[in-house]
Amino acid sequence: MFKRLPIARFIMAFYFMASLHVIGLPTFAQNHSSGLPLPRFVSLRADEVNMRTGPGVQYPVEWVYKRQGLPVEIIAEYGTWRKVRDWQGAQGWIHQSMLSGKRRFIVIGSTRTVRRTANSDSSARASLEPGVIGHVTECEKSSNWCQVEVGSISGWLRRVDVWGIYHGEQIK
Repeated sequence: MFKRLPIARFIMAFYFMASLHVIGLPTFAQNHSSGLPLPRFVSLRADEVNMRTGPGVQYPVEWVYKRQGLPVEIIAEYGTWRKVRDWQGAQGWIHQSMLSGKRRFIVIGSTRTVRRTANSDSSARASLEPGVIGHVTECEKSSNWCQVEVGSISGWLRRVDVWGIYHGEQIK
């Protein structure tokens, strides 16, 4: 009887691990990475995107985003699922097919001024309210300014006035 105990434990452990796989809990053997750097910014591809509590359709939807182009930060990967954080700090899992590599930003804080050139003394092109989403076209690594587009308006914004661009990041 004592000799069968290790075999019984092995069988129990096998069934336990198999049940984890069936119900969709992550196991280390299934973890695949895209090879892209983490963290990194991306944007939502569709008008409606589900954020789930875990990496799979078997996990409940925790949040539904309804803003195409909203920037999110990928902080982890699991197979075809990406753990993301939004500008307000909410975290969850989104399928990679719902994400785009297009670089976007969201205005944070108070109203921000888009300038004609990368200089605070430059003339204003537009004022952007908090929550406005735009496209990042260029950021020099050593500059505090990024060239952006919002609708038909293009100009320059300070990095610190938006969320979706890392300090010192170069975007071309």
